[in-house]
Amino acid sequence: MRILRFDSVGGASGDMILAALIGLGIDMEALRQQLTSLALEQFEVQDVPFSDHGLNGIQVTVSVPKPERLPHRNFTDIRKLIEKGGLSDQAKAMSIKVFERLAEAEARVHNTTPDKINFHEVGAIDSIVDIVGSCIVIDMLAVDEVVVGPLPLGRGTTRCEHGILPIPVPATVELLKGHPVVQTDEPFELVTPTGAALLTAWKSRPEVSRRRQGYGGQGGQLAHRSPEHIGSRGEGGRSEVRVMKTANGFGHRKLKGRPNLLRAILLEAEAEHPSDTDECLVLECNLDDTVPELLGSLTQKLIEKGTLDVFTTPVQMKKQRPGILLTVLCRPEDRESFLDLIFSETTTFGIREYITRRTILERRHVEVETPYGKVRVKIGSWKGKDITRSPEHDDCVRCANEHGVSVRTVYEAALRAE
Repeated sequence: MRILRFDSVGGASGDMILAALIGLGIDMEALRQQLTSLALEQFEVQDVPFSDHGLNGIQVTVSVPKPERLPHRNFTDIRKLIEKGGLSDQAKAMSIKVFERLAEAEARVHNTTPDKINFHEVGAIDSIVDIVGSCIVIDMLAVDEVVVGPLPLGRGTTRCEHGILPIPVPATVELLKGHPVVQTDEPFELVTPTGAALLTAWKSRPEVSRRRQGYGGQGGQLAHRSPEHIGSRGEGGRSEVRVMKTANGFGHRKLKGRPNLLRAILLEAEAEHPSDTDECLVLECNLDDTVPELLGSLTQKLIEKGTLDVFTTPVQMKKQRPGILLTVLCRPEDRESFLDLIFSETTTFGIREYITRRTILERRHVEVETPYGKVRVKIGSWKGKDITRSPEHDDCVRCANEHGVSVRTVYEAALRAE
């Protein structure tokens, strides 16, 4: 299992994150090829050695031939840009998630909806390259988990598209809610919205690791454990963790008393049985006056937003009215966005919430050959032993349509395949 840990003494921005990741050792030509597949104006990614306060690392600059006029791209524009690019499925999904978090944070700040947010600084070429490039490198490094230490904050004010704002700017504050921070006396913006979005997006999807779900496709999300849990296993013993590589990414600001530095450490750990329980948040409400079709569309939106689970249960409400109990499982850090969605899409006046614990089987995806074509099968393991197999329904439907047989026929063939 590969764990990537970020520690910061000088802040976190898109170029600092990209520099630290490049320093861990990747094929720069492969990175440039994927980045140039984006329908962007001409640009160049330059990585150079850099030193400060006796520490060595890399500094990254994204340069354009002519001074760039910042375009007002919105989330839909950038999503289309990423989807049409020649990136891996994993890199696309991570990149879109980062911009989605940015849009949601800006929407909360400006009391609007994510689809109405126009990115200014973040919509510029260099910011897009920093974000997408960082996600590409995370994918190239085959990272299973991301851990982020406390982040330092500056003080004072900064000037941006919206005028003079306090440091940290409102979007950064929104993105860092719930994450540990350290106040410094540096009169600069140390953590940018881009840096905050990257780090919190990577650490906020802890269902299972990429290797547990399989590489690419509908595979995994990056997992997250808090720094103090690195190396822990269950309630008792500890698993070994080895330091494989470390790299420093430097920003372009000269700070008063510290290097403008972000450190990345790549760790190898013994794969744990993810049968250890984890915590998730349950959101539920009773509905007796919401049109069934609206519940169907809400369920789809919840799934697209990354809910851990969503289901409905018929219930008998007061005055003998038949109703529906809507139950949503999500990560505690995703609470606000799911509350927003449920309140806006249903007629409920209140949502109950409580923390619960769950136990998850270790899982992986394999592709099997059937008489009707290839089908992905999810395999669940308990204490190191495979105990359940589940063919991917979409694959079964596709093969059944192509060969004129029932979905059940393909499903059973996939279960029999080795």
